[in-house]
Amino acid sequence: MAERLLSVAQVAERLGTTERFPRRLVAERRVTFVKVGRHVRIPESALAAFIDANTVQSVRRRRPRAGRAA
Repeated sequence: MAERLLSVAQVAERLGTTERFPRRLVAERRVTFVKVGRHVRIPESALAAFIDANTVQSVRRRRPRAGRAA
């Protein structure tokens, strides 16, 4: 079965951005895309890979204990 291809508008909606951002990702070749005639489509797996690659994990900082000398 073929993978689902998303339009630029659908990608923008999933990312919570304007259409300009996914178009810039395509122009800068930062995300995999498919040209269908003059239309640009982004595979769901490419969008998931982009999100995974750009997800920053939180860092748990330890608080210094009160009353201890350095």
